[in-house]
Order: sequence, then structure tokens, then C-alpha cells
Amino acid sequence: MPALACFGDAAAAFAWDSSLPAPGPFSGVPPTTNAAAAFAWDSPLPAPDPFSGVPPTTNAAAVDSSLWSPSRSDALYNIGGWGAPYFGVNSTGNIAVRPHGSATLPHQEIDLLKVVKKASDPKFNGGLDLQLPLIIRFPDVLKNRLESLQSAFDFAIQSQGYESHYQGVYPVKCNQDRFVVEDIVKFGSGFRFGLEAGSKPELLLAMSCLCKGSSEALLVCNGFKDAEYISLALVARKLALNTVIVLEQEEELDLVIDMSRKLAIRPVIGVRAKLRTKHSGHFGSTSGEKGKFGLTTTQILRVVKKLEQSGMLDCLQLLHFHIGSQIPTTVLLADGVGEAAQIYCELVRLGASMKVIDIGGGLGIDYDGSKSADSDISVSYELDEYAAAVVQAVRFVCNRKSVKHPVICSESGRAIVSHHSILIFEAVSASSYSSLAVNPLSFPYIVEGLAEDARGDYRNLSAAADRGEYETCLLYADKLKQKCVEQFKEGSVDIEQLAAVDGICDFVSKAIGASDPIRTYHVNLSVFTSIPDFWGIGQLFPIIPIHRLDQRPEMRGILSDLTCDSDGKIDKFIGGESSLPLHELEGDGGFSGGGRYYLGMFLGGAYEEALGAVHNLFGGPSVVRVSQSDGPHSFAVTRAVPGPSCGDVLRVMQHEPELMFETLRHRMEEFVHEDDHGMANASLLNGLARSFHNMPYLVASSSCCFDAVNNSHGYYYCSDDPADSASGEDDQWTYCCA
Repeated sequence: MPALACFGDAAAAFAWDSSLPAPGPFSGVPPTTNAAAAFAWDSPLPAPDPFSGVPPTTNAAAVDSSLWSPSRSDALYNIGGWGAPYFGVNSTGNIAVRPHGSATLPHQEIDLLKVVKKASDPKFNGGLDLQLPLIIRFPDVLKNRLESLQSAFDFAIQSQGYESHYQGVYPVKCNQDRFVVEDIVKFGSGFRFGLEAGSKPELLLAMSCLCKGSSEALLVCNGFKDAEYISLALVARKLALNTVIVLEQEEELDLVIDMSRKLAIRPVIGVRAKLRTKHSGHFGSTSGEKGKFGLTTTQILRVVKKLEQSGMLDCLQLLHFHIGSQIPTTVLLADGVGEAAQIYCELVRLGASMKVIDIGGGLGIDYDGSKSADSDISVSYELDEYAAAVVQAVRFVCNRKSVKHPVICSESGRAIVSHHSILIFEAVSASSYSSLAVNPLSFPYIVEGLAEDARGDYRNLSAAADRGEYETCLLYADKLKQKCVEQFKEGSVDIEQLAAVDGICDFVSKAIGASDPIRTYHVNLSVFTSIPDFWGIGQLFPIIPIHRLDQRPEMRGILSDLTCDSDGKIDKFIGGESSLPLHELEGDGGFSGGGRYYLGMFLGGAYEEALGAVHNLFGGPSVVRVSQSDGPHSFAVTRAVPGPSCGDVLRVMQHEPELMFETLRHRMEEFVHEDDHGMANASLLNGLARSFHNMPYLVASSSCCFDAVNNSHGYYYCSDDPADSASGEDDQWTYCCA
């Protein structure tokens, strides 16, 4: 590459021209230029092929900025692949939400950036003054997902002549948020949609919510059970809820028989079968004969015999199985359903009053839009194909065995709630590795002060440049750097020399095309709290900017969160990418007066909120619910809840914020003296009190509670509006001067 010609010439001058005066000690930064200027030097070297150690660039920067458009961003981030029919890019370059899926009319699309502005803008600007990070829920999307699932099964049943019906249940473990569960019960009541619980608190919330649902909706009780759990389930039956106790362990049957007799409540019982069919992906560990839950065929036969002996065989009415989440293909699905249908028919033959086959979860979603059958984050089928495969498999076995077609139930949680929730967060700054921009003519003077072995590496580097051996150049540049680092540790190289050598090596990498610097974007988020599956199991979610999509993203970056943990970063993205195309931050970033840069994580409505922890004591995000509206902005915020405050997360770890404040107040009275106006203590104490009630995440400097109290002469406003307080408590520990 021409840029290295001057490198070789400079090296030759250093190596062979003895008439040059010996340079003095390196005393500062040499004259600088940038690599682009060096490329203009004339050179006998031919232009090299792209450096073989660097993959061909897929960066959007290869496209002329004037040719960029929202459709290019849609293609770049594959939004149409993973986001259809709910997400797209509008003509202004913002993410558009289509709350009714493919039935959404143009005027019903919701501009996501406008929702974020409404939530985060101060109240005097018409906003809700919520702090980010922010979860935005779209109940209309939730409703559309439920209706789409039901429609897919209704169509498969009708087209195949199936002689029963489908009624699903939502496993509340996916997202136990009150309004999510209540919405599902409300939206699903017309087609008997029910709930599934796997623990006692989940059972309690399911019982309460289903009191407002369909009387035919199933309440499926899964998970490990003790006497109290079984008693609750029996009480639910007494309350006219359509409750089924599913045996996960053989020992649970004795408790069911005993408690049902004590309470004089006739139970409806199901059994979970351990199928031989096994899902081999990450989410298939619960399947197969060695799965965590379920009964083997031998155990099922013992359950049948014991129920028969107890005069309760008619109580056995449901067969359940689960071969794992994210089932990749309908071939695997049909294999498992077919095996389970055989067991179902055998239970009918043995005298059980079977009515329902519960195929469990496993209906996957396509997180990366690849439609791949060989990925844990994709699936190779659509809703209608999934439903058709299930109905066909059950129908085939039952017809062959002359068994009445059962009600088909599924526990499709991920597929129901994933799309309805979007996590919004900000990039507040960006950094990248940078070195001194060193003038190539100064290279000889830089290395003169180094040890002979380092100078030898420099001469070898120069010779390799002359020969056009660019991979060899990288080798010697790396050796030069390592030797200088060793000399720096020994004290024979000073920090200016080390920085200048870094500049030489960086120049070489850039000149031969091996340098592809990735920026680190610092985001106002905790990965452990809001995206725990990425940290825990490597689950990937679509993450993209939610605006500026009419502009070419010229950078590539990874995302680093606020936590003091090296794992608190996102450096793997859908499409197998190790970095994400991003835009330059405007101004100084989000908190210093520049333009704010918003990113969204999509398809995270299942599991992430329930799994989130309080690492570094970062709590959950703020939450708003947004419904499609015929108003001027096509949406209405129906609920807004601030995220947990510092005091809230301290309480989680058994601290007592009120006592902590009192300790600090006494300390302040001892060490802080009042100013001429007698305001110091009052101002600082009010700031401390406000800190306990603010969210743990970063806020703009103009919002600092200590600045606010100083400007208000020691007072701050405490609203009775619950939206102003994460804790919802009346007392804000306001300390006002007398």
C-alpha cells in the first residue's frame, strides 16, 4: 500500500545514512500527521489485496451517505426478518410499531421515538418525566399475538376436519407482570384462554386473574408440589375454576389423594410424560428420559393403577409433555406430539377419562430473522405451520386408534409475550482505542532511543514493507510493541516513547487495512438486570437504534453497561456479528447537552424481567403501557410507573434507607457547617433524601438533586402522584429549613 512507502524510505534513511546527526533523547510528541495524508505519498509498492486476516467489511460505511435511506437500515438490521409484522422503519427514519400486526392501517402506526419522548420529557414539556431505561409495553401487540395463535389452530382444526377444539394457556413464569397477565385473561376470554402456574405465588395470581376470565379456561398446575400447593389447587377447583393438577413427580399422587379426601374436593388430574423424543438444542435439557420433570411409562402405569385402586381413575383427564423451548422444526414437533398422542390413546384404553392433550411450550420465535432450523435463536416455521403439524399428528394417531379427538392445549409463553415489550436505553458516550498520530518521517528518531533488539524489529518491519509482505509487517509491528512494553516495565523506555511506538504500530495496521477499530458505546443500562439471558446463557436479542435510521451508521460498536463487571457488556449480536452498526453520538452524548441516542432491545418480553437481578444495585427500568389511539400521535399512554429507586433496591438487600438517612443526617450535623444564609445543611440533606428516592441509573447533570435543592433554597417538590415516586410512599423524608 502506498502509505508504507514513506515508512520504508524513512527506515532506510535511519539505517544507512550515517551523515545524519544522532538525535537527542525523545522529548515529546513528534510532528504528526494522519494515516490518510501518508497514503498520498508516491510509492513503488503495488496496492495490496485486502489483508487476508481481516474479513470483508460489511459496514454500512461502504455505501455513499447520500444514497442511504430508511429501507437500507431495515435491510442492514434485518428488521423485516425478525420484526415483521410488528416493527418497521418509517419515512422519518424512526422505528414504527404496528400494533395490530399486518392488519395495522398506515395511520395506526406508532412512532417509537415519540413514545420515548412522551415518557422521558419533563412535565413542563408535556412529558411524564420518567427516567430511562424504559420498558414500553404494547397491549395491542399482545392481543394480536393471542388472536393469531388461536386463529392458526382454528384454521388447522377446520381444514383437517379435527373433531375437537384448541384452547391455550399462558405460562405466567414468562412474565408475571400484573397487567400482562390480566390482559391475556381479558383478551383470551372469548376463546377460553387460561393460565399455567408453576409455583404457589404463581398459582395465587392465576386464581385471582381467572376469576375474571372464561369459566372454561384451564388453570394448569405444574411444577414441584407440596401439600399447601395441592390444597390451593383444590380450593381453586372449589371456586369453580377449571383447575388441573399435573403430576410432575410420582410421589405427588399420594398428596393429591390425601388432600382431596380431607377437603372433600374431587380433583382433576393430569400427568406429565417423559417422552423419548428429545430436543437437542440448548432449551431441550428438560426433554428426554432424563429430563427434570415428568413420569416414565412405568411410573404412569403405577399412577393409573393407584388411581384405579382409589376409585379415582376418572379424575385422570389430561396428558402433558414438554420437549423444550424454541423447538426448531415442525418435524421434531410432530415426532414428539405423535409419541404423546400414543400415550394419550393408551390411557384411554386403560380406562382414564381423558379429555385434553397439553403439548406444553416450545413454539419458538425468530430472534434473528434467519428462519434457521439449526439455531437456538431461530425457527424454520410460522404459526400456521406449527398449528397444522400439531393437529395433524394428534388426529393421525387418534384416528388410527379410534379414539375421540382430545382438546388440544399449548403453553406458548415466549411466542405470546416476546413481541409486545421493548426495552429502550441510551448510549451516553463512546470510546475507542486511539494512539498518537505519528509522522512517518519521525519514525527513525522515535526508535533511536530503543534497545537494539527493538530497533532490529523496526528494520525488519521496514524491509517487509519494501517487499510488500504485509502480514510480516504485522508480525514485526507486534514484536516491536511487545519489546517496548517489556522495556517500559523495566524502566528503560519512558511513557512518551511507548505511546509513540503504539502510534507506529497503529499506523502500520491502518495502512495495510488490518485495523478495524470497534468503538465501545457506554449505555445507561445493567445487562444483569435487564438482559440477564444474554449474560447467563448467551441468548441474543435484536438490538438496534430506534431513530436516525435515515442516516448511514458509520461506526461499529459494542455496548458496555454501567456495572462494575467485565461481563457487563454486549459484544455478540444477531447475524453472527461481534459488533453493531451505530451512528456517531451528536455533541458530547446524551448527558452533556448533545443529542440523545436511543437504542432498543426487541423480543425481550419473555423471561428477562422475571430473571433480572440487582447486580451493583441497579433496579429494573421504568415502564409505560401504550395503546393505539385515534389521536394526533396514534397512541395513548395508559399507565406509567417509575423504576425502583435507590431506596427500593437497598431494601432488597436488607438495608433500611430511613435509618441510613438518619445516620448521614447526624454525620452532617457534626461535620458540615452552615453558610451565611444558614442553608448548607438543609440543602445537602434534601439532596441526600432525594438520592434515596431517585433511580440508580445516570441522569443529566442538570437534573442533579443537589443542584436542584440549591436552586430552590433548600426545598424540593414532592408530589402525591405515584408516578413521581418509585416507592409510592407518602413520606419523602423532606428536610426543609426553618
